[in-house]
Amino acid sequence: MQVRTRHTPAFAVARLVLAPGETVQAEYTAMVATSYGVLVDSGRGRGRSRPAVFTAPAEGGWVDIAPALPGDAHVLELDGVTGWCVARGARLALPATLRAEPGWPGFHPLFGVEHGFLEHVSGVGVTVLACCGALDTLTLDPGEAITVEPAHLLAYTDSTQVRLRAVDPSGPQSLRTGSGLLLDLAGPGQVLVQTRRPRPPVGA
Repeated sequence: MQVRTRHTPAFAVARLVLAPGETVQAEYTAMVATSYGVLVDSGRGRGRSRPAVFTAPAEGGWVDIAPALPGDAHVLELDGVTGWCVARGARLALPATLRAEPGWPGFHPLFGVEHGFLEHVSGVGVTVLACCGALDTLTLDPGEAITVEPAHLLAYTDSTQVRLRAVDPSGPQSLRTGSGLLLDLAGPGQVLVQTRRPRPPVGA
């Protein structure tokens, strides 16, 4: 799969260019259009709900997807060595060469047995992330640390050391959404931060 973006950085659309017979998973609600002949399985019906699957015909094809909110579409390339921890709901596309794991063992120190607000993506290929607002890329040297509000976190490399802590230990907190929590991240690693919140603060 190849990805071409347009209308960046404010109203991005990502075109997923598929080889003959190639498939890609994407949220059905993110689809804008496809070339004629692309087979679309919406992932809905008979009580089931899963990402849609788009399959290119014999001559190949394309699928246009877009974030739900104004902002950029970031193309993230994975090399099979370094995985990425991605905010759940930010990933727009997943080719067959990549794997997404909400229950990745590396999350156990953060979330325990619960599925939190992150998922782990690994493999070789490209994925597309919905970025609310603009994107900041922060490269952390060994031992360098920052604190990020979870709603603004888009992704970080799985080499990064991470700790969760409460903003107010006596206040409400949610591992599912990150509400009421802060993330401390330490290098070496790379962190992607979005400049706008994809969801309003609790109580707003």
